[in-house]
Formats: sequence, structure tokens, C-alpha cells
Amino acid sequence: MTRATGRPRSALLAAGLATTLVLAAGCTPEGDTGTEDQATHTRDDGTTAAPPSDPEALTSLVASAATEPVVLDAPEAAGLSAQASGQFFDRAPVVVLAGEQDQLRAASAALSLGVPVLVDGPEVADELERLGTEVALVVGDVTDPGVDVVVAEDEDRLRELADLQGDPVAVSEDEQVAALAEAEPGELLSGDGATESATEGDAASSTADTAGSTAAAGEPLESDLDELPLTEPPEQVPGVTVLATGDVAETAAVATARAAGARVVVSPEPDPRASTESVQALADGEPGAVVALGDGTDAETLGWQARAAASGVELPGGGQLTLPGKTYVALYGTPSTPSLGVLGEQAPEETIARAQEHAAWFESLTDQPVVPTLEIIATVASADAGADGNYSNELPVEELEPLVDLAGEHGIYVVLDLQPGRTDFLTQAKLYEDLLRRPHVGLALDPEWRLGPDERHLVQIGSVGIDEVNEVVTWLADLTRDEGLPQKMLVLHQFRISMIGDTDQVDRSRSELAVVLHVDGQGGQLDKQATWSALHQNAPSIDYWGWKNFYDEDVPAPLTPEETMSQVDPVPDFITYQ
Repeated sequence: MTRATGRPRSALLAAGLATTLVLAAGCTPEGDTGTEDQATHTRDDGTTAAPPSDPEALTSLVASAATEPVVLDAPEAAGLSAQASGQFFDRAPVVVLAGEQDQLRAASAALSLGVPVLVDGPEVADELERLGTEVALVVGDVTDPGVDVVVAEDEDRLRELADLQGDPVAVSEDEQVAALAEAEPGELLSGDGATESATEGDAASSTADTAGSTAAAGEPLESDLDELPLTEPPEQVPGVTVLATGDVAETAAVATARAAGARVVVSPEPDPRASTESVQALADGEPGAVVALGDGTDAETLGWQARAAASGVELPGGGQLTLPGKTYVALYGTPSTPSLGVLGEQAPEETIARAQEHAAWFESLTDQPVVPTLEIIATVASADAGADGNYSNELPVEELEPLVDLAGEHGIYVVLDLQPGRTDFLTQAKLYEDLLRRPHVGLALDPEWRLGPDERHLVQIGSVGIDEVNEVVTWLADLTRDEGLPQKMLVLHQFRISMIGDTDQVDRSRSELAVVLHVDGQGGQLDKQATWSALHQNAPSIDYWGWKNFYDEDVPAPLTPEETMSQVDPVPDFITYQ
């Protein structure tokens, strides 16, 4: 039939004939340069794609991979599907057009055909024009798209038109994006277990229950063609990684990306550092070729995160984020003496084994990876002023390197602890920049040992202002970003509110770092719990927390691993033994 707003079939046939003539390279008359054929397969950036193997087949033209990270952030499925089509395809003579509730089956068809899928909405008309679309395979309730349509009246018809094979795979709405990310072309995914096709007796009702065919204006769309034109999947562009959050509104966009050859990684956070899968996808892909779906990031942030992920380096426990999603169990002390903690009570190889043993105690108590950790005191508070007059003994980098590197070889995270005396934290942190360039090394600030100009250790409890803390945040975050390193942990030790002024104002805007407030109280367990509660009330916006078990100072004894995980609320992210 011919609709007032659509092209008549004769127009389509003329266009199809013209396309056939252009694509039939083998039929080019002698002396013809074939420029039309070349133009048909020339991308918008001037590169070319291979023509279809069948000269009579229509095929889409996949866009070249982006050289800079891109964020597609339309809030609705229709807008997001149009953005994805614009990102991944330069031309598409055939598309799949779906109602919002029919994205999954439409996505299966698009993946099989190698074409974009658009969700019905105000963006469709402009995108069809840009793509040069002649025919739309309609799945579900849509408005008249203004091009010829082939309507999939039911699921059986959809399977026939899109060459979908095998039994439908039922997936829940929560899992459909993840299922689509892994689906094989030709596989039919069906939401909510709906797999029955229409029968002649209730075809009218089945159009709403299965694939659907009722236009939003109330008039049923009828097919302009009996079949889709002969199509061939396009030459895909590999090396592109798409980060999807799993929101159902991303279904069509994910199908379009996959039809173009992109690898899709589903993660709740649009951060390429978040998982082993996303890190390795970026490491294997083209530099800069990463596209994020959703409004949880921006192109600049995605850019430096992608550069870090592209290194392929992972932290202990997997991925490139220290937190959330992991539990750290640490030995505290310094390798030069046993008097400052259990870390210095044995030789380096035995320290590694002891850290692994402590971490193993917690593995059955949490579903998260448990990361063995060493918190090494790098600058030790001193009773003597020393040659520099700062009452802090800075251990040489060369003295710490062997243990730091040995820890890295065994998948153990390291935190360098600073006790600066009369100097400031940033000055001391910079002394250990070479060590902090290592992916598995973070930093800890211990304000108990931060003195004023005329103060001495053990006469009063030290303290630090929030501005000095935030100077360290800025420096360490900049170092992490500039060096393309995984996220670093910054631990702030505290057991009195006065030790850190305005703790809740610590800068947590830099996702290069995960800030942990570590509660260091010792003594009776009731007192320790009271300190824990008071510091939480003082800094309610801090996300990550640490708890310390003292072997000798806790009364009557340190909490067992089971007690630590069940009695400390909220459950700590970082657990230290001293």
C-alpha cells in the first residue's frame, strides 16, 4: 500500500535498483572509474569499507571508530538509540524500528541483520534521513516513519524476516542488556519469557502482546513490502568498547553498537577502571575508542579513566578501583623494627606470608575479594629533632623498595604511612613519589604525629587542618591521573575529632582516589565502639572506613575476624592489625 507520509513501493524499487546498479562493481562498463561504487562505501571520514559479497544486497556502512572518548547521555530510550545510531553508523538503507516496550526482540533482529535499531520517538525522522534509510522493519507500536515498512506482526514473522534461529531465550528485564551484550547474531532474546507467536484466532490481540503493530495514532501499520530487501551485515569496525550500565533504556543502543562490531561491557558505574572485563577490553581495543552510555560521567573524565584502563594493569583483587567492592586486611608497622607493629616482627618473605594468612581469615566472611595489605610506616615520629629539625625519621626509598616490590609480586596492596612531625604531609609525600608511581601503592596520613612549630611528640595529640589534607588529595590525584595509574587509596588515621579539622570536608571529588577514614582507637571494646560511632557522626559523608585491631593494647583482646565483621557497624572496608 501507499501511505500519504511514506514512500510508495515504486519509489523503493527505483531506489533499490539504483543501489543495485551502484553496488554491482563487476558490471561497471569499461572505462567507468567506479566512483559511485566507491562513494557508496566511503565513510564520512573518507575511509572505505568493503562492498557486500552479493552485489544485489543492501548493506549498512559502519562509522570509523572514535579517536576520543564519547558519552551518549540522552535520558530516554528513543534519544539514546538515535545517538547510538549516529555514533556507529554513517548509512543504513535498512533499519529496525521498535516501540519502547519491544526493544529486546527488535535488538535481536538488528543484531542478526547488522543494522541500527531505533526506538520510536521524535528523533527518528531526522536519523532516518541522515542514514538514507529506505525500509524499516517494524517491531511493536510505532508511528508512521515516513519510509516503507515491513511489519513483523508476530514473533514467528519476526524470526522469518530477521533470520532468527533456535528457541527464544527468555531473560528478565534486569538482565536483558547484559544478555544482549553476549548474544550471538541470529539468537532471539525474549523478555519476561514471552515466546508464543500469534495464532489466526487472536492475531489482533497478539499484536500488542508479542511484536505488536499498532501505530500510536490508532491506525494499524501495514507492510509496504512482502519481504525485506536482500541485506548483508556490514563490515564491522573492531576495537571499540561500549560501557553500559544495564539500564533497560540502553537496550536498543547496545544492539546498534554490537551490530557495528563494538564490544559491550556492562557495569553499574560508567568507569572503565571498574572491572577486569572493562580494563582488559580497553587494553585490547583502539586507543580512545570508548563510548559510555548514561549520564554518570563526562567525556573528559572518561578520557583519563580510559587511558588508565588501556594500560591493562590491574590492582590486587581485580580492576583498577581500590574501592568499593573489596575488603582490605593489613599488617601495620615498619620493616626496620618490631616495636611499631606486627609488620616488622619477621623477615620480608615471612611478612608476605603473614599478610596472606590474615587476609585468608576473612575470605569466608564476605562476598567481596579480600586483599592482603601492608601499611608501612615510611616516616617515623622521632623524639629527637634530627638534622632537619622536624622530629620525623624519613626512611630512604631504597630501604623500602624491596618489601614494596615483593608485595607487588604477590598481589599485596601497600599503603605508605606518614608521621611528619613538624613538617607538612605534602612535603613528606613527595619524598616517596617514585614508590607512589607504582600501581599497587597508596598513601596514609597519621595526624597523631603532626606537630605544631613548638610541639613535641607524646606531650599532646597531633592534628592537621583540612586544607593541608586536601593539598595532598590534589597532588596525589594529579599524579595518579598524569601517570595513567589505577585509583589510589588515601587513608586518614583518626581517633579524636580534634585530630582532623572539618573531616567531613575532605575533598572526595577526585575519583583518582578512594578516601578511607581509619579509626585507630585502642583499649576496651566499648570505648572503641564509642569512638567509631562518634567519628561516623562527625563525618557522615565519608564512604569508606577502617578499623584497627591491636594485639597488645585491646582489652580483653582484639576482635576475632568473625566479631570484626559482625559487631563493627558499618562493616569496615579496611582492617588493620598492629
